[in-house]
Order: sequence, then structure tokens, then C-alpha cells
Amino acid sequence: MTTREIIDLEQKYILQTYGRPEFVLEKGDGVHIADTDGKHYLDFVSGLSVNALGYNNSMIQEAANAQLGKLIHVSNLYHTIPAPQLAQLLCEHSFADRVFFCNSGTESIEAALKFARKWGYKNFEDAPKNKIIAMNNSFHGRTYGGISATGQPRYHQGFGPMLPGIEFADLNDLESVEKIADGQTVAVLLEPLQAEGGIHSADPAFLEGVRALCDEMKMLLIFDEIQCGLGRAGSLFCYEQYGVAPDIMTLAKPLAGGLPIGATLVTQDVADAVEPGDHAATFGAHPVSCAVAIEVFKTISDSEFIAGIQEKSAYLFGKLNALKDKHADKVTEIRGSGLIAGAVLKEIPAADAMNAIRENNDILVCVAGPDVVRFLPPLVVEKEHIDQAVNALDEFLNAN
Repeated sequence: MTTREIIDLEQKYILQTYGRPEFVLEKGDGVHIADTDGKHYLDFVSGLSVNALGYNNSMIQEAANAQLGKLIHVSNLYHTIPAPQLAQLLCEHSFADRVFFCNSGTESIEAALKFARKWGYKNFEDAPKNKIIAMNNSFHGRTYGGISATGQPRYHQGFGPMLPGIEFADLNDLESVEKIADGQTVAVLLEPLQAEGGIHSADPAFLEGVRALCDEMKMLLIFDEIQCGLGRAGSLFCYEQYGVAPDIMTLAKPLAGGLPIGATLVTQDVADAVEPGDHAATFGAHPVSCAVAIEVFKTISDSEFIAGIQEKSAYLFGKLNALKDKHADKVTEIRGSGLIAGAVLKEIPAADAMNAIRENNDILVCVAGPDVVRFLPPLVVEKEHIDQAVNALDEFLNAN
């Protein structure tokens, strides 16, 4: 089929919930991806932080093929091999004692919300805790609980009323959390680094203050590390940079190197409140996804791999800050950590930069709001690729 025929077929039969450019991606290798017309692109989106190890990775293929030849799916009614092995790795490398597996980031949020409320019900039976405090400008996915906990009203439009019992405070404003926390509050939910909301990092003092408040008021602290976790922010888990551990944490995007998976990590205290039948996921703990995730996690958690991310991060932010100094009238700020970076543009729509960089330089970048150009390369990116991406933004700014 031609590119046009594929796009026409998509527009005829698939629900139009996305606006896509007029090309069809077909295959990839390393940090590059190619369309059906043979055009190659340098990928600085990496499937929205999913393809952490790039494309056509032999390790991922071998792990998937080996498991495909054994067992694809049997449901959670039965024990399988890869899921407990992956859970062990996640727990041994984090604060967690237990893991629940699902299929996506927003499903991991749904699990976190349910587990928190079940904990509040079981531990405070006389006056159950059920209120959740989330952050303005946050993003937690598109399911009903996910958008209800997302502090961006544009995601709520046309879908109200939202799930009750969720109130919003401001990231890095401890007083705003303290004002709405009360005896009914069961948990505070936040991203240590708000990605979709514009790439805003939490201040250490804020996270320390929220942790202390949760301890004082017997509330749970939930971290959403779906995009900022698993090496993306420059450490295995973003929370490690703060020395503040949560009670619940959600993971997804890069965990299985491109295959669908989500995980909700919890302490034993939270796990004790959850009983058989309280939650489930038919495809959760999928043997193929878990088998691949084991190998991906072993790679990402290696100290030398993390050190490589940090080195490339320093290079990326050095280049972007030099760009900001050069175009001080057009770039107001560089945000982010690790290999998630945002260039904040002044009076220039970020989407214009994204489109121009794709059309003129064959480089894929994305946006994080109306004014932030977002860089999300695979974690295996090299410095030469960083040069190409930053130079493409420089070229765009010179012309605008």
C-alpha cells in the first residue's frame, strides 16, 4: 500500500483522537526511524519516552522471541515465570516491597488510586480516609481516574463530572498542600518531574515537606514516575535524587522497551490493605512484556549505563543553555533533568518549531504545552545526535 492509501484507511476506520503528520512510520534502527517512502528521521521523541533503548534492539528481540516460543498469555489465574522475576528486580532496586502489573501508565495510576483508598478504608474504619490531593499542571493519563487526578482543566472538558474526592495544590508550594490536607486526606499524588505539564521539576524542600506532612497526618505519598522514571531523569528512579521515598510509585513507558506494560510499586503497609479480588488486569504481568522488561531493566539499572545518561545529559543541557544565551530574546528557560529537556520559547509556538525541525531537518521532537519544545531521545543517544537536534532548533530560531 502507498503512504496515502494507509493514511486514508486510518482516517476511514480509526477513531480520530490524534492529529498526525502526513507520513507513515515503518521501521527503525538505533535512534533513527524510517517512513514508508524511505525517509529517515532522527528520533528525539522515542515513543514518548518508551523506546529507551532505541529501535531494532537485538536484546529485546531475543527476549521476546524466546518467550513467544514458550508462553504468550494465560491470564493472572495462574503463576508464570517472568512476572515474579521482574517484580524481584523492581523491589530490590527501589523502596518497594510489592508490585502490581498492568498494561499502561494510566492503568498504573488507577491501581495507585484504588490501593490508596483501600488503605484509607482499612486503616481508618471509623472515619475512612478517601480524599486525594493532586497537583495543578499535572498529567496522569486518559482513563477516568487519570484525568480526574490531572490538574489541567482542558483534559476535563466534555467528560465531567470528574471522579469526586480529588483536590489540587501547586507543585513547589507546600502551603497550598497544607491548606487542603485534612483528616479525610488519604494521599498526595505528584510527579517529581512534571513532563506533559511543561517539564517542571519538584524542589527538594517541597518533596521533603510533603513527605513530612504525609507522615504527620498519616497520609500516603504517591509518585508518578511513568515518564521521569527508569533512567530518564538521570537516575534509575527520579525520587532517588531527592532522598525522599514514596509509599506508592507508578511506572510504565520504557519498562518493556516498547511493549505495553505498567507497574504500581507499593510498600508492605499498603500491600497489607489489598486483598484478592480488589483489583485485576487480564493482560497484566504479560509473560512476553515481563520477559523483555527483565532485560531492559537490567540494562537501565546498570551503574555504567546511568553514568552514561548523566554524561550525555550534561552535554545536552550545556548545548541548550548555550542556545538560550544566543537567543535570549526567543528562549526564556531550559528545563528538565537527565534526557528529558524543554526549551521554553517566547512568543513562538512550540508546535511551529516541532513541525519545522521535522520538515527541514528530518528530526522528530515534540512539545510539552504551547511554548515548550521537548527533547526525549532514546537513552542510547550519542553526542553527535544531540548536536544535530540542538542545531536544528538553532536553525529554526535564526529564521524566526
